Order: sequence, then structure tokens, then C-alpha cells
Amino acid sequence: MHPVLQHDFDTLGDILQQARDTAVSFIDSLPDRSTCPPLTAQQLKAGDDLLPEHGVGAEAALHDFWDKYAEGFSASAGPRYFGFVTGGGTPASIAADWLVSAIDQNTQLHFDSVSPAIELATISQLKQLLGLPADQCGSFVTGATMANVVSMAIARQWLGKQRGIDVAQQGLHALGPVRVLAAAAHSSSVKGLSMLGIGRDALENVATLPGSEAIDPQALEQALQRHPDAPTLVLASAGTVNTVAFDDLPTLLKLREKYNFWLHVDAAFGGVAAASEKFAHLLEGWQLADSITIDAHKWLNVPYDSAIQFTREAHLALQVEVFQNHSAYLEPPSVRPDNYLHLTPENSRRFRALPVWMALKAYGRAGLAEVVERNVELAALFARNIEEMQGFHLLAPVTLNVVCFALDDADSSTESVARRNRFLSRLDNAGVVRCTSTSLNGKPGMRAALVNWMTAEHDIELALASIKACRAER
Repeated sequence: MHPVLQHDFDTLGDILQQARDTAVSFIDSLPDRSTCPPLTAQQLKAGDDLLPEHGVGAEAALHDFWDKYAEGFSASAGPRYFGFVTGGGTPASIAADWLVSAIDQNTQLHFDSVSPAIELATISQLKQLLGLPADQCGSFVTGATMANVVSMAIARQWLGKQRGIDVAQQGLHALGPVRVLAAAAHSSSVKGLSMLGIGRDALENVATLPGSEAIDPQALEQALQRHPDAPTLVLASAGTVNTVAFDDLPTLLKLREKYNFWLHVDAAFGGVAAASEKFAHLLEGWQLADSITIDAHKWLNVPYDSAIQFTREAHLALQVEVFQNHSAYLEPPSVRPDNYLHLTPENSRRFRALPVWMALKAYGRAGLAEVVERNVELAALFARNIEEMQGFHLLAPVTLNVVCFALDDADSSTESVARRNRFLSRLDNAGVVRCTSTSLNGKPGMRAALVNWMTAEHDIELALASIKACRAER
């Protein structure tokens, strides 16, 4: 063994202790760390793109890394990072994630280690948490993008089988064009359409309900009636990006009885609202969807990257047809909910389930529901203050945990976009709170998405004070 590697092996406990101390120090710094570090701190240091001939060992490398780059990491895991939809890592999930690296399992087949059994048990607990039935089968993937891709790939196979075509074997050309109907499809789904060969142009935007991002069921039915025999995929939203709008799933399910389409529900972060009895009604009907996407690194607050793709058990054989991976050294594909090698794109799979399993074990239904309810209450508090603050107005009513707001002089002009961008630049430079840009109904706006387990009322006060100060700087 190389002497430096041997030394690191002999002193592994010291190395891990150093990593532990660094991690704890970073987490302790989150309340005071910049939510958007300056660009100068985000740059690679000179020489760090060059391969050394002789290594310095793990301890020295760790010291060098943290000394150079500690200031370049944002407080995205912290209580005032409201940009995008970014959760943090609860203590239990962080500890579990460390163990995932240490035990280093390839969670792909049911007979190789206990990790697939734990993943299956985690899926079972999630179904109990979120009110999903036993016949929804789940697999962990990297994020909502891949969960949407997996779901749409199964949909593609199902649409083909309805017409006597095996798309996985024959190719998409054998099926021909696929219609994709949605009102507010997430960009990751559009990306997935490109990846799957269905194409971005296949997406047909359906009208929304007045004053909402939710799909208008009447407009959807009219679109379905225009081409009733075409292979059709309907992308429903359970929590849109700007306003957390939920499509009327019971009505969409009734339409599915009349028109033969695949119903996919993108519940990347809105789905976790079902953990709370107060908000579970928003997901009424999702248990009957053909496929579902849920992100774990959002409102479940586990480290990146982690998401779950659900498919109804009736479609599991189709999922295996799409993702089967058989060779001389692997078992033949079998239709089992824990044979993940044959259910997801990756052959090699990180043990992503463990952080979620540990969080469920540590905090239970009550603990995770409390995070959801607290975030919703704090979003409402944030919104009330924005409404009362001079210089701002809400772009939409706050229905859950996202506040979409704008400068009071916002309009569709280029100058209005520039004013918004200048304000966000000042807010980023202050580093107290992170909000990200968006647009709604043609107006440039900003989003504050609250999903972090640490966020408290004090954080809302600090965020509002910084927003007010940055507005005054204009």
C-alpha cells in the first residue's frame, strides 16, 4: 500500500474527527453565514486545477480545502435561504448520510445486502406518512428531474402497450408523436421530454383557472376531445413553483375514466404537505395517479441528492421493461419492488434511503408535520409583512409556503426587470436572506420558499429587516 494511503488508514479516526469538527463548525455558522457569498469567494484558487505528483495526505488536504474555500459556501442549508426550494439537513439525516459514505453500499438488488430492504421499508413508511396506498411502489432517485424522467419513461411504455407497441424494444418511432398536456409543467419535466425523445414541442399548455396556476379541467377536457385517440400524457401539479397551486386531482381522475391518458403528479415539494392533517386535503386523489414525484431534499430536509419516484403496482412490469439490465453476471429481471437495478436508470445506486429512514425514525410523523406547519405559518407571517411594507406588493395570495412578491412599481418593461435585478443584487450582497427571481402574469417578481427545518420567527424578522433596508438603498 502506498505509504500516504497507509498513514491515512492508520489515522482514520483522527481524519474523521477533523471532518466532524469542520462540519459542526459549518452548521453552527449557518445563522450568521452569508446566504450568497461574494463572487470573489466562489473562485477556484490558483493551482487547484493541477494534479499533484505526490499527495499530502487526508488531514493536510482537508485543512487546505477548508482554509481556502470555507467562505465560498453559502448558507443554503440554513434558516434564511428562501431561494429556489432548498431544504437543509436535519441532525438525523446528516448523521445517516455520513454512514452512507462509510458503509458504501450499492443498493441495487434484493439479495446483495440489507440496504434494499431498508429502502423498501423507507418507501413503506413514506406511504404511511403521506397517505399513499400500498399499491404505490417507490424507488429513490437523485431528484425530481430524474423522478419525472422515470415516470414519463414508464408512461411512454404504457402508451405504446395500449397500441400493441413495445417502445422499450422497438423505439419511440414505432409509437409516433405523444401529446403532453399541462398547465404549469415544471421545467424539469420539459427537460425530461427532450431526454426521452418525446420532445419539448410535444407539450401543449392548457389554460389555467382564473387567477390561479392550477389547470382548468374544462380546458383540459376540450384539449383531450380534440385528439381523443392520440397517446396522451397529462402532467399534473401538486404545488406549482410560484404559488404552490394544486391541480384538482379528483376531477382529473374522472377525466381519465373518459379519456385513456397517463396521469403523472409532480409533487416535488407540495407532496410533503400531506404529512400534516391540516394540508393533506390538498393532495386528495393523488393516491390513484399512475406515477408521482416527491423530492426528499426539499421539505423532508435530507442532504442532496434525494427524491422518490412512485408508480402504481399495476405498472411495475412496464417499469421493468423500460429499465431492465440483464447480463451474464446479473440475475434475470424479475418484477419486484426492491429490485432497483431494474427499476431506475442507474445501475450503481447510492444508499439514498438511509437519511430519510433515519429522519422518519428520529422525528416520526409528528416531527415532520411540525416542520411543514411551522413553515406555512412563517410564510403567512412573511407575506403579511410584505403587504404592509412600503415598496412591495404580493403577486399572488399565499396558499402554503411560497411567497411571490414584487416591487411596487413592477410592470412588464425591461426597466422593471432591471430594477428587480438590482434589488436582488443588493439583497444578495447583504447576505441575510436569499430570494430568487421569477415572473408571474408578465410581471418580474421574487420568490421566498420556506422549507427549512430550522427557520423560526426570528429569521423572518431578520429577513424582513434586510429586505426593507435594501429597498431603501435604491
